[in-house]
Amino acid sequence: MTRIRVLLADDQELVRAGLRMALDAASGIEVVGEAGTGAQAVRLARELRPDVAVMDIRMPGMDGIEATQMITTERPAARVIMLTTYDEDANVYASLRAGAGGFLVKDMPLDDMIAAVRVVAAGDALIAPGVTRRLIAEFAARPEPAPPAAGLDGITGREREVLTLVGRGLSNAELAADLHISPGTAKTHVASLLAKLGARDRVQLVILAYERGLVSSGRSRASS
Repeated sequence: MTRIRVLLADDQELVRAGLRMALDAASGIEVVGEAGTGAQAVRLARELRPDVAVMDIRMPGMDGIEATQMITTERPAARVIMLTTYDEDANVYASLRAGAGGFLVKDMPLDDMIAAVRVVAAGDALIAPGVTRRLIAEFAARPEPAPPAAGLDGITGREREVLTLVGRGLSNAELAADLHISPGTAKTHVASLLAKLGARDRVQLVILAYERGLVSSGRSRASS
């Protein structure tokens, strides 16, 4: 079985030590490097090519957001999980736009952290419930978006329906049931949207659904 290679980036050595101990003890996961700054994280990501980088958002010098932007730009296949001490961190939206596939709080159970690494390594997105509420609040505070137009011309009517449901927080199984299609077909539609819209993962599809006016802030479901 291929092991998930993980890079840890946090300026607190004790945090890194705790995460390394938990992740190294988990089946199928290996910590291949540690960084104490964003600049070190970018350098190690180039050298080690990890599957997942677990990135603290606040580090001296280059912060986790800038480091994530550089890592995901240089290597689109790389996955990043952002960590923050407080789920109301004002940089949630910027982190997701930088390419993060997950956003978690440091006080979550280690078992949940291990599960998050596996989920994000598989190409899915995972956001802590409190962070999801923060993301929704970010959109709710903005003016109503313009009617959907630019950027969606290349998708089909069915794909627009799927994008709307993804924006509301539905899983593949839930949107399949809602549209009366098979889960496999739902997954195919989501994959097509990712390709056509140039999105990295479902998180960015949610953002696009909001920005294109397909979903209003009151209709999204806070989910992990």
